Order: sequence, then C-alpha cells, then structure tokens
Amino acid sequence: MSAGSTSPLPRTAPSATRLSDADALAMYRELSIHELGRRAFARCAELHPEPYRTYVVDRNINYSNVCTAKCIFCNFYRKPGHDEAYILSFEEIGRKIEELLDIGGTQILMQGGLVPDKTHASGHGLPFSWYLDLLRFIRTNYPTIHIHAFSPPEIWAFHRIYQMPLRDVLLRLQDAGLATIPGGGGEILVDRVRATIGQGKSLADEWLAVMRAAHLVGMQTSCTMMFGHIETIPERIEHLRRLRDLQDETGGFTAFILWTFQPENTPLGRWKRPPQDYVGEPDGQRLFLADAHDYLRMLALSRLYLDNIPNMQSSWVTMGPKVGQLALFYGANDMGSVMMEENVVSAAGTTFRLDEAEIRRVITDSGWTPQQRDQYYRPVDSRRRRTLLPMLPAARHAT
Repeated sequence: MSAGSTSPLPRTAPSATRLSDADALAMYRELSIHELGRRAFARCAELHPEPYRTYVVDRNINYSNVCTAKCIFCNFYRKPGHDEAYILSFEEIGRKIEELLDIGGTQILMQGGLVPDKTHASGHGLPFSWYLDLLRFIRTNYPTIHIHAFSPPEIWAFHRIYQMPLRDVLLRLQDAGLATIPGGGGEILVDRVRATIGQGKSLADEWLAVMRAAHLVGMQTSCTMMFGHIETIPERIEHLRRLRDLQDETGGFTAFILWTFQPENTPLGRWKRPPQDYVGEPDGQRLFLADAHDYLRMLALSRLYLDNIPNMQSSWVTMGPKVGQLALFYGANDMGSVMMEENVVSAAGTTFRLDEAEIRRVITDSGWTPQQRDQYYRPVDSRRRRTLLPMLPAARHAT
C-alpha cells in the first residue's frame, strides 16, 4: 500500500503509450521545439482541464547555511566555523513566518545545509532535538502554516550523523510537525555527475531511499532536476526514469520542478566550456549551460515522459517571468511560489522577483484564471487562507 492511496490527489495514470528511454532520446534529438511544446501542452491540458493555473504563497527559509558538503554549483553554503556561517534562532524564524502570514501565505519551504553534530569543534553543530524542537515551535505558534522542509540530502545526513534508521528519522520529524518534503538536492540522479559536482552529498540511491521511505510513512514530496552543467542528454533521461520508476512504486510525488544551473560566483561556473561554434550535444565533460530554448524543450519532454507525476512547475525564478509564462504552454500547470524570500539561487547571481499580483497577472495574460493553492494543489480560498488548517499527514504504512 502506498501513500498515494490516501492522498487528496488521485494517482495519475500513465499515458496509454508510455515513452521508453529510447523514445525520449529520439524525441529530444529529432522533434522541433514547437512539436515538443504542442505535445506537452496537449498532455497538460488532458491532465488539467480546469480553467485555472495555480501558484502558492510561501516563503523559503534557510535556517542555516552551514554545510559539510562541497557542492561546486552552490555559492550559498559556508563551511562550519566560517565567519559568515549562521544558524537562525527560533525567534528569527518566527518573525519570518509572521511576515509570511501578513501577505496571506500558507506554507514555508525550510531547508539548510548538512549541519554537523553538536559536538563539532566549529561550534556550528546541532543535536537532532534542535530540529524536532524547531518543528514543534512552528506547529505550536503557527498552526495554520504547512511545513514543507528538509531535502533528502539533509534527511540522509540526519540518518548518518545521528545513527538512526531512516524510517525512525522520518517518523520523529513527522510527529514533531513535518508535513511534506521538498525535492531539493536531486540535481542529476546519476552518480558520475553527483560525485563530481556534489562531494559529500547523498548519491542517487540514497536520495531515492529517502523519498521512498517518506512516501511509505505517508509523506508526499516533490521532485526536482537541476540541469545544464556537466550531464549528458541520456543522463537527463536516466534521471527522469528513476523518478518515474519510484512514482510507479509509491505514488508519493506531487510535482516535478525543473530548473537550470545558475553559474555566477560558483566554482562550477568557471569550468571549461565548449567553443561558441560547437555543434552537438553536451559531452559530459565540459560545462554546457542551458538557455531558454533548452529549458522549454526539457520541460516539454519531462511532461511527456513523467506520465505519472500530476503537476509540473514553471521555474520563473531561474528563467525570468517571460520564459516562466511561456512554460505554461510547454507542460507546466503551476507557476510555483511567490518566493517571498530566496537565498540560494540569488547567491548565484539570479534575482528575478514576482509578487502575488504579478504572478496572477502572468497567469491571466496567458488565458487562465489564477488560483492560489496549497502544498497538495488544493485551491485556497483567499477569504479564509489565514485560517486554513494544514492537511494531516496521510496514514503511515508498514515497510
């Protein structure tokens, strides 16, 4: 039995003609962007015939930038002991939530780095009880806020650092108030790539193990892909296949979010690039940045390949509002978050901003009615959103 059987989202039935990896690769190589877009739009309309397109009002809270991993694509983290390393107090986090409530927000996306144990010599370590106390603090003081927190690499680090079974880690977080898990840290689910760009971070099987375990205790999650660096096109498709396979098994993914690597100020951004007149696919060795054309093609292919994941978000945060709007015609049915606060992408030099009114206008101009949603993609009535209660986690299931 899977989490999906008790979720408010019906499982998305695979399409009648499921794409193979070879199909996907051939489509990427042979179809025009217009044809990929046409097919993805048709599939999206089939899955989402409703007259609206959605968005969520939430806030990214990075409770800490302390991280023991060495991700060469990230300019946000600081090593334990670094002068700029920080861990927010509960009171600081509470003030951020108050500001979110003031603009009608319904949830927080809360992530940090891989913070070491409290015994770490830097003084920047934390006990596991700190995370539980933080969740209880939020749950007690802000009961209407949905807590979407701790990416799979963080949860894998809890499992390893505090030497607890993965399932026990998740159950204790869930009991303290964690409702759902973001898909951060997915990057490319191929170990050749992960070992190169994210040393010290969970490998592909470990990332997927966290998601599987979360689904089995009744927590729904999102899933992601960051592309446009040193991965090949077949490796992108392998990433999609691993997500689709797990979704077949558990049904626990609510949405897929695709974004492009942001190179500014990062070590990976200084990698060798192909010459400007290079014609061909990424070779897996040099840095091949993805532009708007690549993003829209990959989004459309993802919508067609991931036939069992119901929702696709537009990544206007990395692509800008115009391409983000165009994404609604290439397979996306959701504009994502108003992103009241964002620190990780902006640390890499990308600073697009949209408030709720602008997101609503973007959706309206595209021909749909804008609709605020919650983490489960349920419409939120703006007249009562400050009192909207978060959905209780789905029933737990034995492993």
